[in-house]
Amino acid sequence: MTEPTVRAVDRADLLTAETSEGAQELQRRELTPTGELGREVGAVLRVDGRVLDARSIDVDRRDDETMIINMGPSHPSTHGVLRLMLELDGEFVLRTKPVIGYLHTGMEKTGEELSYIQGATNVTRMDYLSPVINELSYSMAVEKLLDIEVPERAVWIRMMMSELNRMSSHLVWMATNGMDLGSSSMMIYGLRERELILAFFEKTTGLRMNLNYVRPGGVAADLPDGWQDDVLVICDTIEERTYEYDQLLTGQPIFRNRMIGVAPLMAEEALALGVTGPLLRSTGVAWDLRRTMPYLAYDQVDFDVIVGTYGDNFDRYAIRLNEIRESARIVRQCVEKMPSGDYRSQDPKVTPPPRARIGESMEALIHHFKLFTEGFHVPAGEVYSAVESPRGELGCYLVADGTAKPWRMHVRAPSFVNLQAVPLLMRGGTVSDAITVISTVDPVLGEVDR
Repeated sequence: MTEPTVRAVDRADLLTAETSEGAQELQRRELTPTGELGREVGAVLRVDGRVLDARSIDVDRRDDETMIINMGPSHPSTHGVLRLMLELDGEFVLRTKPVIGYLHTGMEKTGEELSYIQGATNVTRMDYLSPVINELSYSMAVEKLLDIEVPERAVWIRMMMSELNRMSSHLVWMATNGMDLGSSSMMIYGLRERELILAFFEKTTGLRMNLNYVRPGGVAADLPDGWQDDVLVICDTIEERTYEYDQLLTGQPIFRNRMIGVAPLMAEEALALGVTGPLLRSTGVAWDLRRTMPYLAYDQVDFDVIVGTYGDNFDRYAIRLNEIRESARIVRQCVEKMPSGDYRSQDPKVTPPPRARIGESMEALIHHFKLFTEGFHVPAGEVYSAVESPRGELGCYLVADGTAKPWRMHVRAPSFVNLQAVPLLMRGGTVSDAITVISTVDPVLGEVDR
């Protein structure tokens, strides 16, 4: 028997080996058509035929005057596995191109292979900072197809948990944005307050993240004993701490210089790109699905939609800080108005029997077994259900074919759409500004690469 031939790999071959993401990558200027170059600097955004970005495009600049570098995907300030290719003139950013796909999990295709009753366990992992709201969008879409009514108590529980989740998500943003700007204290404080909410989630659902709590027909379990006191302590503590964050950051000279007037966005540009959430509201557009297209019981509570003026980094910071306070305001009203009754639909086609009956009744055991193995069948049709996540409009599009699994599932992820604004926001700024831009856009890459 002859020994297999082993070819020695030259170290130089490894050093010169290249990987390519194809059309996603930022090409050198001499290889980029003029039209594409214009799109990359945001000059061809149009509304009603009007050029929004009328700044001149320096297409005659030579490649030997600039350089293209990578930022990420393994970078602590890209908030996930995001890769940015930057064309620099010294320290100034001329062009930016986000490259995504490093975290691709195929959750939409996976959702088409799971039964409707299993679907919430899948979508809750997309935006892992706001799992309750992911589950809510999916469950509301399934409920529209089924044409079932959710009990009033389940509606208010969903709203309260969603707003607690919005607070915890914005607290993570406050923490990481502070760290990106050099405030390690804000990182500690933001995560400290978030622990209060995660502890309540664990007490209520058994899990801190990826809860699988909101399900078609209602919620998985009723609120635990003493939940009112727990929730009010959370609201009191976090509201008080937001004023400490104000003192720590808002007037701090370094923080203000890094945020005020940096990376401004016009309302027309934001609307042309389709961005939503705090990124859109920072431009002065008061678009919040909780107010403009109310769902759950948002039309029965008082809260303000926070908007900015200049669309810069500071506006986006101020909006999220104040949205924490508004969410606490909504949660307090949920505590006051929480109705009694069922926490899930009693439709036997959707809801399993009570756990106590499974050991007493053969019919209940068979019913439980069929629901969790085969699932429930959903009438043929299509539906789109949108909610306001901490990052913007989160929509779930489902097509049902009459079986127990979706025929088609697509998610309108706000992080994915909002990333379109990054090249426009970074143009003309410095490399250090790129860090704050990524942070204030607040993308979650699990949602981008879903």
